[in-house]
Amino acid sequence: MPHITTDDGTQIFYIDWDGGGSPVLLSHGWPLNSDAWEGAARFLSAEGHRAVAHDRRGHGRSTRSWNGNEMDTYADDLACLIERLDLTDLTLVGHSTGGGEIVRYLARHGSARVAKLVLVSAVPPLMVHTEDNPGGLPIDVFDGIRAGEAANRSQLYRDLADGPFFGNNRAGDVPQGTRDAFWLQGLASGTRNAYECIAAFSATDFRADLAGIDVPTLVVHGDDDQIVPFEISGRLTAEIVPDAQLLVYEGGAHGLPDTARDRLHADLLAFIES
Repeated sequence: MPHITTDDGTQIFYIDWDGGGSPVLLSHGWPLNSDAWEGAARFLSAEGHRAVAHDRRGHGRSTRSWNGNEMDTYADDLACLIERLDLTDLTLVGHSTGGGEIVRYLARHGSARVAKLVLVSAVPPLMVHTEDNPGGLPIDVFDGIRAGEAANRSQLYRDLADGPFFGNNRAGDVPQGTRDAFWLQGLASGTRNAYECIAAFSATDFRADLAGIDVPTLVVHGDDDQIVPFEISGRLTAEIVPDAQLLVYEGGAHGLPDTARDRLHADLLAFIES
């Protein structure tokens, strides 16, 4: 299996499907891995682009590292991958936690290799409630996820897959196989890594990072996202990022790469090729 090795010895698994055109790097959500983007990777490579997707440290086929389970290190791992593969004229696409990862990458490593940015159901600007972020979610929400991870993470992932992640608690029709894939990918993560990633996606403040983005940016979000609510994330991100384009999927759940696959693929391709 292809891996790159980071400065601290962590091995990062990746796929690299070269359709011959400009590269697109797809960054996944918590607690998933690059398989969450397999439909988009197949589509984009068939459309003539180079589709790259990685397993974040501690997830999937990458090393279950004890340390580094926070956004700065995730971004540095991404930089290592981008540099080793010598990717340029790159479109970065991030879903959920992956959106935070690619925003932090730009803040730490700049946009010299990056042409465009796409944030899908992404966690920026800041998910948790603070004094200067009064619309954020209460810390109790994330403490509850941590408690579920510590007590019975298999059941936690099952409950998320069967309920709010895909919107099946809203009379959704996401098939059992898709929900099972979420559960399996979750269990392929390291439990320490998944536990610490909860703080990374919920408590990292990306507001300054967003204000500094200097590449064309597309924000895609469902207005019925029960995991990363639109009003505290996608809407605010589109207001902060200079000249960002916002696409709101009416009734859209959090797991748009599955629940709105064809529409998302078309929107990604149109933006990448615009």
